[in-house]
Amino acid sequence: MNLVQWQIIGEWAPELAAAAVVTLEISAVSFVVALFIGVLTGAVRSRKTWLAGPLTAYVEFFRGTPLLVQLFFIYYGLAQVGLVFEANVAAVLGLGLNGGAYISEIIRGALLGIDQGQYDAAHALGFTWFKMLRWVVMPQALRIALPPLVNSFSSLLKESSLVSLLAITEIMNVANQIYSRTFKAFEIFAVVAVMYFVMTFAFSLLARRLEARLSFRGAS
Repeated sequence: MNLVQWQIIGEWAPELAAAAVVTLEISAVSFVVALFIGVLTGAVRSRKTWLAGPLTAYVEFFRGTPLLVQLFFIYYGLAQVGLVFEANVAAVLGLGLNGGAYISEIIRGALLGIDQGQYDAAHALGFTWFKMLRWVVMPQALRIALPPLVNSFSSLLKESSLVSLLAITEIMNVANQIYSRTFKAFEIFAVVAVMYFVMTFAFSLLARRLEARLSFRGAS
């Protein structure tokens, strides 16, 4: 009978710690890309412009196809037609574009949830659309969007495990390497699950504090 051997984790702890850093780096950069794309796309789609159609097609495509397929297409498929990306770049592009599609819906919904009087007041003061968005509407929309944005980052962090299939040495890639050498699936993947939980829970706690601070400022 094979007993649980937790000492294996101690032997591989440096590799797992380094992989966790890679996972956080990829997730953080991807989320910044996704946030930029999502805010821009959501803001444009909240208005009736000619760009709304193409951007809607982008959103529906990336929400309607699996992330793994998107990653493989960017990394392997585009290389066939001459667009070659390094694995880390392909991972950030895939996660960023996929996350941006979901974030754009969050931002669009938040913008549409702002009272029409806010828009009317900004127009009455002579604000351009961009200034109205920057100084009046978007700060209020971000307060509304903060909780689902936190969920988006948590989802992106967990979905980053798929980039292990692009041979990036993040947590899942290293975990699979350890498993192939030790055949200790219980110990390895239990620890990996705890690592993902700690990272997402820590970010959730920080986001709650930020949300509370923003709510206090909004109330005052």
